[in-house]
Amino acid sequence: MSNGIKTVLLLGAMSALLLAIGDMLGGPNGLKIGLAFAVVMNFGSYWFSDKIVLRMYSAHQVDANHPLYRITERLARQAGLPMPKVYVIPDRSPNAFATGRNPEHAAVAATEGILALLNESELEGVIAHELAHVKHRDILISSIAATMAAAIMMAARMAMYAGMFGGGRQDDRNQGSNPIALLAMMFLAPIAAMVIQMAISRSREFSADAGGASIAGSPYGLADALRKIEAAARRVPMDANPATEHMFIIKPFSSAGLMSLFSSHPPTEDRIRALLGSR
Repeated sequence: MSNGIKTVLLLGAMSALLLAIGDMLGGPNGLKIGLAFAVVMNFGSYWFSDKIVLRMYSAHQVDANHPLYRITERLARQAGLPMPKVYVIPDRSPNAFATGRNPEHAAVAATEGILALLNESELEGVIAHELAHVKHRDILISSIAATMAAAIMMAARMAMYAGMFGGGRQDDRNQGSNPIALLAMMFLAPIAAMVIQMAISRSREFSADAGGASIAGSPYGLADALRKIEAAARRVPMDANPATEHMFIIKPFSSAGLMSLFSSHPPTEDRIRALLGSR
């Protein structure tokens, strides 16, 4: 399935969830509000999702004087891609992601933690992986998914608080909060995150790993980087929004229990074996 079709299906699914929340909270009037919100979110997530995600992590843009910019510029030239904007995220946890609606409007972001952790060869492997996502046009669906899921979670929390404090839809027989709507809202946010993670296929990480190794000219830098990031991220987890988990090169936090079944990333050791298996 092409990423264009996935994007349309994802927007439709997220819109349906927003409409459901509106209907649970306010009946026909709430449905209209949900519809308006869905229209605004669909438009905004397509055009501005990259800016929203970058702002979410307080990323700041760097120029040609920064080492990360120079590495990205060299690899983008090798990949035959337009030069993306380059950002640094002020976070000690090592991670990175790419965002933007197409290769002409792409951005690559890396945390301060990953810049301190990796040597140049390893950092090249990571940035090459992110540029492979750009080249494969994974970045639009990732950015839209993050924006829409965050909106769903926010709406779900609002619905839950409204129900807890006596809000929700009311009728002549029940002047209190709707217990069914309240219960649904309690579970909707984590379910929304799981849906997003399942919508973004794990196979795209293997594809980006292979593409990144091709761009960098070797799989070893990325393989070593994945080992280091995995170990360091466990010691210093990132305070990341669950809706954006799928965007990062490594899960920014560990999943436990049932949630691990819905992980957005394949196991790191499997990725490393796949990377080195062709050599």
